[in-house]
Amino acid sequence: MAGKVKWVTDIEKSVLINNFEKRGWIQVAENEDWNFYWMSVQTIRNVFSVETGYRLSDDQIVNHFPNHYELTRKDLMVKNIKRYRKELEKEGSPLAEKDENGKYIYLDFVPVTFMLPADYNLFVEEFRKNPSSTWIMKPCGKAQGKGIFLINKLSQIKKWSRDSKTSSFVSQSSKEAYVISLYINNPLLIGGKKFDLRLYVLVSTYRPLRCYMYKLGFCRFCTVKYTPSTSELDNMFVHLTNVAIQKHGDDYNHIHGGKWTVSNLRLYLESTRGKEVTNKLFDEIHWIIVQSLKAVAPVMNNDKHCFECYGYDIIIDDKLKPWLIEVNASPSLTSSTANDRILKYNLINDTLNIAVPNGEIPDCKWNKSPPKEVLGNYEVLYDEEMAQSDGTERDLRARPGQPTGVKGSRARESGKPVLTTWK
Repeated sequence: MAGKVKWVTDIEKSVLINNFEKRGWIQVAENEDWNFYWMSVQTIRNVFSVETGYRLSDDQIVNHFPNHYELTRKDLMVKNIKRYRKELEKEGSPLAEKDENGKYIYLDFVPVTFMLPADYNLFVEEFRKNPSSTWIMKPCGKAQGKGIFLINKLSQIKKWSRDSKTSSFVSQSSKEAYVISLYINNPLLIGGKKFDLRLYVLVSTYRPLRCYMYKLGFCRFCTVKYTPSTSELDNMFVHLTNVAIQKHGDDYNHIHGGKWTVSNLRLYLESTRGKEVTNKLFDEIHWIIVQSLKAVAPVMNNDKHCFECYGYDIIIDDKLKPWLIEVNASPSLTSSTANDRILKYNLINDTLNIAVPNGEIPDCKWNKSPPKEVLGNYEVLYDEEMAQSDGTERDLRARPGQPTGVKGSRARESGKPVLTTWK
């Protein structure tokens, strides 16, 4: 269908609007006919609610899947990954193999997590196995570090319950849901400071799964040197890497924003740990991301009018084991530095090139499978359809040491299924 794309957004960010205008797209009001709507998660919830009964037409695209929260709500992400593990175990997949202690060997990439108040008794049982451990509590539906705190005593949980005006853990209706996760208290440090990775992953379709990794991710650093000391449990400048938190610190650097590019991290790790070890680490990060997407694919509403750019948060511990912390449905498009602004402008540009092929109004044949030359800084992370057609879709049933259809070509000393080129 010929013609200019008519766009709407309820997120007034220059990196978005400049990209729309560069393409010559036409801005219209929400109540007019539109083709492309970059909307907040609140708006997408309203658009696809049962009450509205709204259905997108063939020539409309939005930037979220209807039930994206299956991946981006902290409690639902964990629930879906647990279900995925059980399904693989039931199928007899080698990926669900456990060690002598009953711990998953390959699928142990999310910290031990419980939902509160629902899983309080299970949490207490786990806590008492290692009473010196530290746990981190997060509200399920919030972002940017809001409402997060650390605990190392059961009495702190009880205080939280009292403070939130709930007399019983059994009474759940009036209480905001939280997750409580075992805190990674041995993070890899650089310059004595904790950091995490923010990686951008674009999903164009869940069935078949097709996803892309953005090459220009970055690390976010804390402004205060890390210590596991209990005296610093309340110091979020030590423990939380969120820019929304760190920008209020006395030592926050407004020039680089406390960020490193992923390429800088690679260079650092190659020089301190070796190239082979570094390559294995990034292979495993990519593998974890695909497994998390496969975990939610069966329950995701695969509307052909939708795509989504997720912000993955990964922490690396001092043994170079990556941990999936959470996935964000609306990664921040606010620019804290000049480099940040350039990165996010290019991110949106490359995302639109994939989501809206040729920058034209889509039609019923729209399949979001662009040629390689328009990917920009994205690379294909996983293409289920192509993997099945050429026989590389083996990662769900591969025995350790066999090809898996996952990006990379380096075998694991640990015996984890070999990672081969993802299609």
